[in-house]
Amino acid sequence: MQWIGALLFIGTTTWIGFEWSNRLANRPKHIRQVKNALQILEAEMMYSQLPLQDAFESIKKQTPFPIHSFFDQLYKNMNKDSKDFYVVWQKSLDDLMDISSLGNNEKEILLQFGQTLGQHDFLQQQKHIQLAANHLDRELENARDYYQKYGKMTKSLGVLCGIFVVLLLL
Repeated sequence: MQWIGALLFIGTTTWIGFEWSNRLANRPKHIRQVKNALQILEAEMMYSQLPLQDAFESIKKQTPFPIHSFFDQLYKNMNKDSKDFYVVWQKSLDDLMDISSLGNNEKEILLQFGQTLGQHDFLQQQKHIQLAANHLDRELENARDYYQKYGKMTKSLGVLCGIFVVLLLL
């Protein structure tokens, strides 16, 4: 019975290590998706000159999960609520952070971007989008480096921690 418990514990810690590694691997992917969404937003605003709500609907059709759900929620909340836009942006961003692998730095970049969205003329808005994209580029490089350094280690750490604790308890 002890061996079954030991194997289950090692299996659980191994799974945790792989999940942690998976989050590290997904972070660069999600940052790229956000960058792509910002590029789509820039195109919709500059060339189509769509209102924000319509631009969000267009973006949600062109982006994968979890970014899709972020813009879907923005679109729906702008439809049904006449709240302050920044409040809607914050709530949608908080929900995105729960379902994605984005980090606090990306959240801060997007919060700052949300404060300026829709507040300026087209050229100023384009500059804000490009600034946010540049910040996301920096975070993308950091996320890639972090995964390269710690991706394999987290998998191994899960297995080794489980074995270590089992050996201590047996």
